[in-house]
Amino acid sequence: MVSSPHEAMHRIFQQDPGVFTRALRALGVPFDDPVSAVPFSTDLTENRPLERRVDTLLRIETEKSEFLLAVEAQGKKVADKPRNWAYYLAHLIAKYKMPAVLLVVCDDRSTAAWASETVGLGPPEWPSAIALRPLVLGPDDVPVIDDPIKAARDVPLTVLSAVLHRHEPGVDAILKVLVSALKRMEARDPDTATIFVELTSQGLGDAPAADVWRHLVTDLSFFTSPLSQEIRAEGEAKGEAKGEAKGEAKGIVKTKIHDIQLLLDGREVPLSDTDRHRITSCTDLHTLDRWFARAITATSATDVFLDDQPSTEQ
Repeated sequence: MVSSPHEAMHRIFQQDPGVFTRALRALGVPFDDPVSAVPFSTDLTENRPLERRVDTLLRIETEKSEFLLAVEAQGKKVADKPRNWAYYLAHLIAKYKMPAVLLVVCDDRSTAAWASETVGLGPPEWPSAIALRPLVLGPDDVPVIDDPIKAARDVPLTVLSAVLHRHEPGVDAILKVLVSALKRMEARDPDTATIFVELTSQGLGDAPAADVWRHLVTDLSFFTSPLSQEIRAEGEAKGEAKGEAKGEAKGIVKTKIHDIQLLLDGREVPLSDTDRHRITSCTDLHTLDRWFARAITATSATDVFLDDQPSTEQ
């Protein structure tokens, strides 16, 4: 099962593709700032049983060039991954006839070091016949952003910093300046601020820092998404009877369903009657959270549901 941190590590680039260039600029990799970014289907399957899917795929346009950006969130070392990544790049270049870049985002230093290695995929006599050298962003590549001015200047990069450093002592300082930055963002764009709150919560997963974030979020008066209501409901439920808590949970589910449909309708994502029934009949909070995060960038109902099976949502 795909974890929430895994989802957040690549979806942050869907929300703000410019994070790609700003994070790599500090490493001396000179990509120009995007002037546009178009989400592409992440399905790289060919007409055969084997299915291959990249985490996030964007067509990036700058003033000087155009290329595909494939983002992979990698939480651990997997021996077959370099071969899959090489396939992704070759397939994308052949299919879309434009250059492609692979960005691997890791929240673990050991995994980031492994992913950074240049891998030869040729025979022993000529191992470098095909060589894979992805760009990698790990905890050592994205700094701890604990300065309120820097956080306010670049909220998306601060969110990425919090996610990649979520198991480290400095994460509390990141989260505190992030909340301050989000309060400032709320004045001009509350909807985007809400999205970044959700991505941060998703990216922290079950790390201890998630509890710190949940307490900080309750001070964000603008934040009225399902997450905030769930947090506030938890506090109220401590002094309530079991029946009242159950009723509150039902209210949270109802609100989440409403928010998902409102977001998809606002973004003009087509939904069939079957799709709407699937959303309105779901009672699992984690599934609804997952669908809400996907709805932020989805272009179809398939992007929202992905590989979720209807039988698991009951």
